[in-house]
Amino acid sequence: MNQTTDETKTDHYGEDLPILSKSAETMRMEKLLSTPMPTFEGKTPGSFVWSNVAFWVARRILAAQFRTSEVTGVDTLPLDRGNLCCAWHTNGLIDPLQIVLKHPKNFVMGGRHDLVTRPLLGWWTRKLAVQPVVRKAELLRGGCSEEEATLLNGRSLMMLATGISSGFGCVLFPEGTSHNDSSMLRFRTGPFRTVFAAAAIAKANEKPIPALVPLGLHFRRRDHFRTDVWVEYGAPLHIQEEDISQELVDAVSQGTWVEPEAEHVYALRDSLRLRLAPMTPNTHDWDEYNALHLIGHVAARRTNQPLTWREEVESARAFRRLLQPQLTEEQVIANADLPVITHPAITPAKAASGLLQEQSLDGRDLNSSGTDLRSIRPVKAAMKLARLPFLSALLPLFLFCFTPQIAVGRLLGDSTDEGVDARTSYHFLAAMFGSLMFWPFMALGLLGIENMYHSSVESIIGFDWYMVYGDSSVQQTLAKFTFVLGILPCFWLSGRTSALFWDDWCDFKRAVRRIRFNKTSRQNLRGSLKVLHEEMDKL
Repeated sequence: MNQTTDETKTDHYGEDLPILSKSAETMRMEKLLSTPMPTFEGKTPGSFVWSNVAFWVARRILAAQFRTSEVTGVDTLPLDRGNLCCAWHTNGLIDPLQIVLKHPKNFVMGGRHDLVTRPLLGWWTRKLAVQPVVRKAELLRGGCSEEEATLLNGRSLMMLATGISSGFGCVLFPEGTSHNDSSMLRFRTGPFRTVFAAAAIAKANEKPIPALVPLGLHFRRRDHFRTDVWVEYGAPLHIQEEDISQELVDAVSQGTWVEPEAEHVYALRDSLRLRLAPMTPNTHDWDEYNALHLIGHVAARRTNQPLTWREEVESARAFRRLLQPQLTEEQVIANADLPVITHPAITPAKAASGLLQEQSLDGRDLNSSGTDLRSIRPVKAAMKLARLPFLSALLPLFLFCFTPQIAVGRLLGDSTDEGVDARTSYHFLAAMFGSLMFWPFMALGLLGIENMYHSSVESIIGFDWYMVYGDSSVQQTLAKFTFVLGILPCFWLSGRTSALFWDDWCDFKRAVRRIRFNKTSRQNLRGSLKVLHEEMDKL
């Protein structure tokens, strides 16, 4: 094993370990071992009140963070038993949030160890009874001893398995880390050992055997505010009862951890990889994947069928199956390098996609025939202009209440050492904690400003709103308290309307970029699209 520097350490497969952030390098074992245990008698593994508060706030934030959001496959989920959800992992904290908040079940959760030791975030995760896990990267880089990792992980995995067997949901990422690649990393065995232990506990208690649910997580631009997301629940994988050894059943029924049979763990891991690979971009690089999306848009224009984000992903997937040289199942399981697409259609598609990407444009900016850039759509432009006065009226309130958390989110997200895949995580956390921490003080500040100009406000509205409940000091205090509570939904409304304002502003900038598209580049774009159409005629 090469260990000359921290950056060159490798695992037992000879692959480079992920570079750890400063937060991940800090192992606070005493605090980790004192993490609250989940309970499975109630509706939530952690605090019922704080879990519901956290999920309610998180749903409000994600509704504003994404321009469009779609989920499919919920009807295929086996809700009569526990579900372990597994997906590829490219968007930090946003990945598990998308799964947890769109699944009908409540979840028992595990995550990277520093989730429960960070300031503020750690308080919430401990209330949610999140169980810390030490990854192989932390262990091999010397963050803790093997005995400490075994103790902590054994306890955490046992708690997760117990929760799954009790009928809760759970999400674990078999790649073991968030990344920036266009295809999956090698799978770790932790999730599969956990679901086998859950199956053994369920078998011992004569409960339904939990299911393993593959998921596709599809973000248009994962690091952008107001991007599009599609959560795709796939058909569940079921563990056969005969694959659960009696030794494992006896051990877990007594609350001790025993490793499941490696043969069955590897078989389940390989089955999931075969299911998950088609539900990811699964291309040699991102340029190739972007080119497939452009081909999908051109194909849709040829049949006059505009695409939603989900349809765009499905179309790119269909063309990948058609154009990409196929790997054998053994090669997919072995994490073999994906072959480069060499079909003649990919070259003009890459050229056209590259020209569009240089101007922050994509296939949505093509005209109805897919041969050039589209012009401004007068009806949609008029609708956006019509709502501009309303959106602008709430903009000052938005700037007043959101500026602090926007500043914190940008500062943390743009300066993190965890890569672009962690950027939206920090934006989300700033929005969540900023709303909970800053808004009460911002509301009090607004009350103070109103108090300074109270006589002017009274003359404008025609009455003294301090007296709405009566003229006693208690009643006036109640009126002010009502004002503070009432302004909080107004803050939220200003956030939602400003998100629409941002959408309109981004659409306006896209229109300007299309108009100002370099003349030579536009000729090259037309030429590439013409060649692409010719190649697609041959498909």
